[in-house]
Amino acid sequence: MIKLYTLPSAFGLRSVSPFCLKAEMALTYLKLDFEVAFESDPRKAPKGKLPFLEVDGKIIADSELILDYLDQLTQGGLYGDLTAEESSRGFAYLRLAEDHLYWLMVASRWLDDAWWPNVKRDFFDVFPFPLRQLVPIIARRQVRQTYHLHGLGRHSLEEQQRFAEKDLQAIAATVAANHFIAGPRLTVFDFGVASILAGLMENEPDTWIGTMAKQQQPLLDYVARVQAAVGVYAREAPPNS
Repeated sequence: MIKLYTLPSAFGLRSVSPFCLKAEMALTYLKLDFEVAFESDPRKAPKGKLPFLEVDGKIIADSELILDYLDQLTQGGLYGDLTAEESSRGFAYLRLAEDHLYWLMVASRWLDDAWWPNVKRDFFDVFPFPLRQLVPIIARRQVRQTYHLHGLGRHSLEEQQRFAEKDLQAIAATVAANHFIAGPRLTVFDFGVASILAGLMENEPDTWIGTMAKQQQPLLDYVARVQAAVGVYAREAPPNS
């Protein structure tokens, strides 16, 4: 039996982590039998982050390693028929989304003083007093330090917004021309890129980067197209359900 451990819901999203959504999309796309288990404390995960997969006692941690495992399990069900061009384009955009755009999304939630109360409510209100007061301060400090070490945290908000605009415009131009991130057909790379964009645009209330992303109609169309094709949605209920 395959069990996918993910972060629970927050901000109107079924799982607050786009990496968890990416893994769920891959499992669903491959038509594998699996169950989802929620884990709210990443420290309990093998690598201190989610998702991770448990298969007959074997643990696979990290969304990319999960997809590699699933590809091997299905004899190339995810990567096996990709062309060289699809693979190179897909990995390039995946890295842009997961290693750059993702951190701008994190900052828009955790480090924006106006949005921070939503994080405190959805992540920390379950803690008893006084942990409910202390843990958010410590966690936010850790996010700020990580963001600084990444490099993006060394820039002003205006500069970060310009970076985000460039990322979003690059993805929008590609999916407007090709419908999907690696070309005219759905591929494994769409699970990662669309999940990041869904995390930006479909959490509530809007963050500054979510507002920016929603101004790009090709991005809205792309996320809806990928979610409908796979049958897995970021929000707790599919749109117009």
